[in-house]
Amino acid sequence: QVQLVESGGGSVQAGGSLRLSCAASGSIFSIKTMGWYRQVPGKQRALVAVISSGGTTNYADSVRGRFTISRDNTKNTINLQMNSLKPEDTAVYYCHAFIEELTTNIETRNAWGLGTQVTVSS
Repeated sequence: QVQLVESGGGSVQAGGSLRLSCAASGSIFSIKTMGWYRQVPGKQRALVAVISSGGTTNYADSVRGRFTISRDNTKNTINLQMNSLKPEDTAVYYCHAFIEELTTNIETRNAWGLGTQVTVSS
């Protein structure tokens, strides 16, 4: 069974920085797109940034220029460097990946991590 584990959340003052990491594990054949989403109470989970296996990135308009997503395909990890944080960035951040799991066949999994809290105070 494949698994995504996030780390690096916490509390920071506005203008500060945090770095989130996510590691995929399990019987992995390959990993397609990986990314970060965030959710605040009462709202739907929203895309923050995604990165393809080839390194193509896409960002939400609200974070473009402040956040940077990166990926290490040899380690099955992604990172999210978050700079110039704002109070509106406060949310639970979730790692996501489309993972091809090697079982008796190759099956694509829509995998989510459990989330990590990011709190930005003004």
